[in-house]
Amino acid sequence: MVGARWEAVVKLIPENGVVIITDENLYNIYGQLFPAFPVLKINPGEDSKQLKVIEKLAKKLLDKGIDRSGFILAIGGGVVCDVAGFLASVYMRGIRCGYVSTTLLSQVDASTGGKNGVNLGVVKNVIGNIRQPEFVICDTSMLQTLSQDEYLSGLAELIKTGVIGDESIIEILENRFPDVMKRDRGILTDLVARSVRFKASVVSEDEKETGKRRILNFGHTFGHAVELHQSVKHGFAIASGMELATIFSLKKGYIRKDESDRIITLLKKYSLLNDHDIPAEDISKLILHDKKKAGEDIHFVFTEGTGKATVRKIPVGEVVDFYREFKNR
Repeated sequence: MVGARWEAVVKLIPENGVVIITDENLYNIYGQLFPAFPVLKINPGEDSKQLKVIEKLAKKLLDKGIDRSGFILAIGGGVVCDVAGFLASVYMRGIRCGYVSTTLLSQVDASTGGKNGVNLGVVKNVIGNIRQPEFVICDTSMLQTLSQDEYLSGLAELIKTGVIGDESIIEILENRFPDVMKRDRGILTDLVARSVRFKASVVSEDEKETGKRRILNFGHTFGHAVELHQSVKHGFAIASGMELATIFSLKKGYIRKDESDRIITLLKKYSLLNDHDIPAEDISKLILHDKKKAGEDIHFVFTEGTGKATVRKIPVGEVVDFYREFKNR
């Protein structure tokens, strides 16, 4: 539900047996407006995506008498939705859940598609499953309270969607830069709706990520490596990953130079690209942890120009060699 006011969630949840999961930051801003149900708060950030957090939350659900008829309502960004969705999928072998998505990153990516996961050490989302929530509300008015870095981080995922599937998103981001930066609600609602429609069409065709859904990982092979090594926000890391994947696509002959320049110029326009210099031995280790790896190969997502992407199975060593080459330019 893109564009709906988040308060309308009261019409979508049961009258009892509901527990709300949120983080401290969201609670401080919106907590007084939450529906009158018990609230479980987690710490903001990736550190909450751990099995020990899931275990503590499950114990609290038991203490509150939540049974198999219970309902978990997540109100927050990607971390909150991941934690709440994973908890709902395993508690009592699965209970119902729904999301109020409060960040741009979550609205365009994390809350759509049914992926739920927690981290194992530094390896992202390696423990998880795919289970769809009953609803997702994306109220773009909530984006006004985001920090600038958090907002820009979400714009990176919007750019990704435009590169792999909906060129109109790229055109809007190119032509309406001042309005996007002012967080115009109408434009953001339009952009989020376009992104959700595209991702939903891909997921409906390939829910378990055995084929077409892999294109949603554009920029993520290098991006996750940058995120883990540099400790930057997800969107900024994925932006760096998209820059690398775009240059890699140019080298492999999938796109022309003007198409490559268009993508990288947009990433720079929104100040999304940061320096990164991952040592050769570290980039190898980080990519070997990538969930898209299959033996000695990896399913790498290339761009064929804005609105088009392709997945090719290539040796992991080729990916590592390209990064070394990129850093030695």
